[in-house]
Amino acid sequence: MNVFDKALVVDKDAFIAPSASIIGNVHIGRGSSIWYGCVMRGDMNNISVGSGTNIQDNSLLRVAKSKLSGKMLPTVIGDNVTVGYSSVLHGCTVEDEAFVGMGATLLDGVVVEKHSMVAAGALVKQNSRIPSGEI
Repeated sequence: MNVFDKALVVDKDAFIAPSASIIGNVHIGRGSSIWYGCVMRGDMNNISVGSGTNIQDNSLLRVAKSKLSGKMLPTVIGDNVTVGYSSVLHGCTVEDEAFVGMGATLLDGVVVEKHSMVAAGALVKQNSRIPSGEI
């Protein structure tokens, strides 16, 4: 698979730090920001970042391949989301207006519902769901 055949789409009002590495099928929405040292690897599937979202320094966003089903899992981040620095998001979904604390890790198939929070340093195991409005 050639990552050079993939499309990067960045809204003109988004900010991408010069030291961020963005590879493959990645879409970054209006007014979003990707900060210093971030790595976003949409090499085998899509990464989508909504509008008004910020992915803070040294975070890693990747897609995943499920070992159980063999399916490729995209990483989808909604609108007005904050992802704290040094977080790892791997084949997961973070819905609108959610918060991921610094240093948190979200594994394959995780869903963080709208208006919920993941604590700093948390490890959210595969296929877990954080209900709306909960921590």
